[in-house]
Amino acid sequence: MKNSNLPTDELKKYGIIGEDHTFSKKLSAEDIQRFLQGYTIVADNDKNRATFQLTDNNTQLKVIFLERDKSLPEILKNSETRIEYSDIKGFSNKLPPELSALEKKAFIFDQETGKVVEFDFIRHTTELTAIIADLRDATETRRYKNELLKLKGFIRNKLEAELPPEIAKEITSDLNIISKEIDTVDGILARQYDDSQKQEKSDISLNVNDPDLYQDANRMRDEEEQEREEKRRFRR
Repeated sequence: MKNSNLPTDELKKYGIIGEDHTFSKKLSAEDIQRFLQGYTIVADNDKNRATFQLTDNNTQLKVIFLERDKSLPEILKNSETRIEYSDIKGFSNKLPPELSALEKKAFIFDQETGKVVEFDFIRHTTELTAIIADLRDATETRRYKNELLKLKGFIRNKLEAELPPEIAKEITSDLNIISKEIDTVDGILARQYDDSQKQEKSDISLNVNDPDLYQDANRMRDEEEQEREEKRRFRR
């Protein structure tokens, strides 16, 4: 890793370093160290997001500009009452338009910390599906599946373009991840349907066989019959 050949002009352009070649005060020492090790800096502003990553032994700056389908304040507010899904589309200064990026995110409010946690559909698939399954809510599970299907369609469309082998391999890997997760969610939906059917049968059985309910029904019939008899006596 080299720091002497940093792309200073581009770093200045995006405010990552200043004219004196020192890093922005908005970045912590840990942020700077991780950035120099190849980690990505993410900058958010309303619907806009930009990511910055050093590549080629820290001699090139990879920049991706993205735009959300919803504003960040709207996402954070909605996620307090339900799982909020959002698409982030964009383009790279190093890639052609047909390789435009799409990130699908789920924003979930953590009751314990009081914070909203962001999950990526590719990187955090297993964790996200586990959270959905724990909700035991078929409606929410179907919402999640629909979002997975949308992402699968987008990825398949990208594969139809003429892509370099290494890019096609990466996109195919993403497609396999999403396809596998859709199969998992189908299994969750099947179990939720079975549980719902068992609950309905249990309710019916309770109404027929519960001795207390049976005795209550007999008592109500006796009381109704006695009331009708009294009314007949008053008519005489």
